[in-house]
Amino acid sequence: MAPHIHMPEPLCFIENTEEKLVVKQEALSILSAISQPVVVVAIVGLYRTGKSYLMNKLAGKNKGFSVGSTVQSHTKGIWMWCVPHPEKPDHTLVLLDTEGLGDVEKVDDKNDAQIFALAILLSSTFVYNTMNKIDQGAIDLLHNVTELTDLLRARNSPVINENEDNNDLMSFFPDLVWTLRDFYLSLEAGGKVITPDQYLENSLKLKEGSNERIQHFNLPRLCIRKFFPRKKCFIFESPAHKKQLSQLEMLHDDELYPEFVQQVAEFCSYIFNHSAAKTLPGGIKVDGPRLQSLAQTYVNAINNGDLPCMENSVLALVQTENLAAVQKALAHYDQQMGQKVQLPTDTLQELLDLHRACEREALEIFTKYSFKDEDQSFQKELQTLLDAKLEDICERNKAASSEHCSTLLQIIFGPLEEEVRQGIYFKPGGHNLFLQKMEELKANYYQQPRKGLQAEEVLQNYLTSKQSVSDAVLQSDQALTTKEKEMKEAQRKAEAERAEAERLAAIARENQRLMEEKERRHQEQVRQMEIQRANFLAQQQRDREQRLREEAERQRAQAEAEQRRLQEEINRLRSYSPPHNDCILL
Repeated sequence: MAPHIHMPEPLCFIENTEEKLVVKQEALSILSAISQPVVVVAIVGLYRTGKSYLMNKLAGKNKGFSVGSTVQSHTKGIWMWCVPHPEKPDHTLVLLDTEGLGDVEKVDDKNDAQIFALAILLSSTFVYNTMNKIDQGAIDLLHNVTELTDLLRARNSPVINENEDNNDLMSFFPDLVWTLRDFYLSLEAGGKVITPDQYLENSLKLKEGSNERIQHFNLPRLCIRKFFPRKKCFIFESPAHKKQLSQLEMLHDDELYPEFVQQVAEFCSYIFNHSAAKTLPGGIKVDGPRLQSLAQTYVNAINNGDLPCMENSVLALVQTENLAAVQKALAHYDQQMGQKVQLPTDTLQELLDLHRACEREALEIFTKYSFKDEDQSFQKELQTLLDAKLEDICERNKAASSEHCSTLLQIIFGPLEEEVRQGIYFKPGGHNLFLQKMEELKANYYQQPRKGLQAEEVLQNYLTSKQSVSDAVLQSDQALTTKEKEMKEAQRKAEAERAEAERLAAIARENQRLMEEKERRHQEQVRQMEIQRANFLAQQQRDREQRLREEAERQRAQAEAEQRRLQEEINRLRSYSPPHNDCILL
């Protein structure tokens, strides 16, 4: 920091009003005068969790950032304190203290995500301050805001370019320091003592597998690993007796628990020695004016609506991921059906069997790539699209059958048509010969394989179209006796009626089978949906029971600890004996 810059206490850097965020001019003036590289340390966490106390320690002071002693949040917006770096004389240490997340007095909590995102974007070391332990809620919050931060960075960074590689991304995002306050767990895993860093790594460890539940578990951890490749974890025990916490900033180190004092010292030492200057892609070190420009750029972007609320962003992510999963599933279905189905199929059942196999694979693909499809709306949409594809391929199957059968009839009945044109059947008894030939050719047609579903209908349409030929042959057969004609005609009609009856019966049977198949598929879908719903509800119940067991265990452990503490106090009092007075009064 230039010699004439002096900040005896913090000041508001970014004000959080009800309408928008505002960068304060006084803070900008101070930053504009800093020509040295800045090491920017920002802290974020729930309100009333001791963030400001740690930042005061980094500033080398007991007082400065507001340390509240009530349930009311003190810090609003982002406050800044620029101090000389204790270990790097040519750098300035910029400390950013943020308002607490989850303040119940806020009318609208969308600013939480905005303040969180700004802290990540502006800092070179980001301190994530949580209570007691690393849990899924803290991981999900960090994941969601980090995704929003990257979106805001990509849209508004003045130095970003299309060829930005992973190294540039790593240099832009800060180091992550996860601080756990009032830590009460035993640092053990697998029966062995572990370090806080190992505890953090274990909490971010990915699970093996590809089902939907494991994907949802791994997604936030993959994101945190991607954006924060450099991570550190510190644990802090309670600083003092509960009654003294309200006056924490007034207490000297000898009035605090020694373990806490040591833990704070280790935290400060790490920050001083390992926190690098804020750097932009391309190795550009940030000084005061550049930090000023970054702050104004991102605040303007947020005020212009470039950073959506967290809920809408998660919904957008759900929409994007699940639409992509639906498209992957449909593409797989199309590819498999294209490879396996040869139209026309002999039977509808053959086509339905192939469809069901490909449909099952498509649903597996969707399950693998889908994200938070909790109401199964996207899976239902996929099912609707698959049903439509089945309907379409059934229509194409019928069309292919019609075309194939028409070609086949031309080949089989072509010689007969030629004989009719030559007049072979226009003679006494010729009509009977004509009918016999027709039956032979029909039998030949029936023996041909893979005609498909339209085989009978196409045949009957063809025969109907040739009825005039049969009539002409019949009219020419005048040499036959009336009785023979009547017998032949009766025989012809009986055969035609029988064929028609068989055709109608076949059509009725096919229609009945189609209806039964459709009902069966519907019932199967309903059953699958009920099974999935039951599994989902059962999992929710197990999760609730697990949380209740964990809470009960935590309360039991606290009660036992308190009981041991009281017993030790009782034992101490019992063992106390006042000194004997050996003086003799004269």
